[in-house]
Amino acid sequence: MKKFISGLMTLCLLSFNAIPALAASIADVGQNYWASKEINIVVDGNIMSLSGNRFNPEGDMTRVEFVNALLKVLSDENLNVNISNKFSDVSKSNPNYDNILRSQQLGLVYGYPDGTFKPNKSVLRSEAQSVISHITKDMEADKSILNQFKDASAVPAWAKNVYAKTINYGIYVNYPDSRELRPNDNLSRAEAAVLLARLKEKLDLVKQQYLGVTRVEHLDVKRNAPNDEVKVNNVQSIIGEGNILVVAFDEKFKSEDHKAGDIVNFVANEDIYTEEGTLIIPANTKFVAQINEIKDPKWFNKNARVYPQLQKIILPNGKEAAFNAKPFSKDYSLKEGPWMTTGKLVLCTLTGGAIGTGAGVGFAFIPSPDLIGTGVAIGLPVGAAVGLATGLITKGLQYHAKDGETIYVILLDDATLDRVNQDI
Repeated sequence: MKKFISGLMTLCLLSFNAIPALAASIADVGQNYWASKEINIVVDGNIMSLSGNRFNPEGDMTRVEFVNALLKVLSDENLNVNISNKFSDVSKSNPNYDNILRSQQLGLVYGYPDGTFKPNKSVLRSEAQSVISHITKDMEADKSILNQFKDASAVPAWAKNVYAKTINYGIYVNYPDSRELRPNDNLSRAEAAVLLARLKEKLDLVKQQYLGVTRVEHLDVKRNAPNDEVKVNNVQSIIGEGNILVVAFDEKFKSEDHKAGDIVNFVANEDIYTEEGTLIIPANTKFVAQINEIKDPKWFNKNARVYPQLQKIILPNGKEAAFNAKPFSKDYSLKEGPWMTTGKLVLCTLTGGAIGTGAGVGFAFIPSPDLIGTGVAIGLPVGAAVGLATGLITKGLQYHAKDGETIYVILLDDATLDRVNQDI
């Protein structure tokens, strides 16, 4: 009995969970309606909406309705608008104002040559197919595929490639007669639901620049980087805090010629891509840094330290963005490396050895020329030791960098940049 009750409860729960997917929940779309499945997909997915529990499937799909739905399918409904309004018939009071501009910015549904958008005009079936073709990946489609349709001659010349491509991709409507395309008819809301549902199932066919879905990609600059993730969508790239980048001095730098507060510029010598192939920062991008502090060289061979902080980035097109980064070192400083310090000590040692050898030879030669060898044997090690000691106790080196010399920097905050070659 317990098993029977448990099974009955499970069946009830499954039935309850299935209710939202039934077309009967929409007043004017019966379960046997030809597009009931797709209509429920777009309604449940908040792609198209109901009005008083009615879908109005036979009503015409307007341009603005198509735009609103398409943006949702592509996850572009939150795209930042960075273009000005050029449409004489679209005002800021229009509830769809932002979406119309988003459509124009992305290149989905354009306005007309007379400067209007005509948001409430009906969409033709061929126009909808044109948009689908435009945003999907390019392919060489054989136009002979149109010959299977009775009304192939009704397809406008400009739309033949459009239909050939979308038919190959399976993103088209041919109802109620499967052998008719009816390209010059208005697109109904039911037909729009079918197109949008099919597009939603095949987002892998959509060109990446039209997709607003954020994906995680990776930078491979330095193995010990605390972070290598970059969040990318068609709008922007977010380089995560802890990522490491390589930048180069845009001119020679000498620490003794600078002071705190000075501005120092770095550049990207080449394009910076993610491992997945997305261009994040183009070559010749400028990184503007301010010197927070300079510590002069100190006695006992302590080298100078320079503390620059990158504050903003200027892309080649002139756009700027915040970019908080510092040199990738224990104390975020730039200083001469151990090889330069070793070179200094070697030079001091050799110089001291040479001087010591000369002095030893001189002192030995005066009393007896036969003692020159002894003078060399004594003067060389003594002079070298004195030279090394001198190198160890004298002041360290200033920090010098050549024009184009590269350094590693680490991001201290996320850096949000407009996608290059697309939205900027």
